[in-house]
Amino acid sequence: MNKLQAMEVFIQVVDCGSFTKAAEMLNLPKATVSTLVQTLEATLAVKLLHRTTRQVMITSDGAAYYERCIQILSDVRDAEESLSRHRLSPSGRLRVDTPTGLSSEILIPALPAFFERYPDITMELGSTDRPVDLVEEGVDCAVRGGELGDSNLIARRIGVINFVTCASPDYIARHGMPQHPRDLERHRCVNYFSAKTGKIFKWDFTRDGERIDITLPGAIALNDSNAYVQAGLAGLGIITMTDYLLVQHIASGRMVPVLPEWAIDPLPVHIVYPQNRHLSAKVRVFVEWVSELFAAHPNLRLQAPRPALAQPSTAAETV
Repeated sequence: MNKLQAMEVFIQVVDCGSFTKAAEMLNLPKATVSTLVQTLEATLAVKLLHRTTRQVMITSDGAAYYERCIQILSDVRDAEESLSRHRLSPSGRLRVDTPTGLSSEILIPALPAFFERYPDITMELGSTDRPVDLVEEGVDCAVRGGELGDSNLIARRIGVINFVTCASPDYIARHGMPQHPRDLERHRCVNYFSAKTGKIFKWDFTRDGERIDITLPGAIALNDSNAYVQAGLAGLGIITMTDYLLVQHIASGRMVPVLPEWAIDPLPVHIVYPQNRHLSAKVRVFVEWVSELFAAHPNLRLQAPRPALAQPSTAAETV
């Protein structure tokens, strides 16, 4: 038996809670995964896992062994990297997940520079506004906006997302310009709903100590940021979206700021990865690169004043 491989298989079974899912993640036959764990238990003369037809649960001995395996494999990888070129030139497959807007507008346009710096890394990039389970879906790291609720992840805050309320010039010409957030209740607004819970998000506005949180009626609700922006451009109603997705449309006159004197709660942005996983060189360099990318972006960097959105001359009269 390859003891290190058996340890890796055991860790994956515990993380996935399933022999079948672990086999899929490791690209191994299920029978091989099961045999390796059974052989490991026989060698150690302890029961590591309780198996039923529905679930796999770790024993107390298994939990203690799991933590030692994590540390041992981490030490082995550190030793390998210290004797190889991987620290200077990381390699291998990197699985990343990002929200759709950040992926299309921020990350993907900058990726040529990343691959020029790290040519031996191959990437699988998932773009979705649905929060994924990193362990369950085999994701190395993810960029997430908003407050984090998963305590099993290590998070590094890399930026902040600001929002702006807008509408198309055609919509404003037909329905008028709101002067107060309460005026939105008489307008058509495009809502955004959670891809995880299906709940429609409230709209929030703050000015001079006054705060307004409202749920607005709308003919359509979406859960994809790029589709949401397109709905605003099509004149379906007033939208509130991240400023980096709208700044070009405002500058070109295709969108008009609405209630610009009212602030909207910003969202923190983190890059996250499982806490029980060794931070490999490829993940480490990606985390650093994304942090640099956000730090250089005027709309996303931490502790920076919110940049003014460019106002087109053609929309000045409308505003």
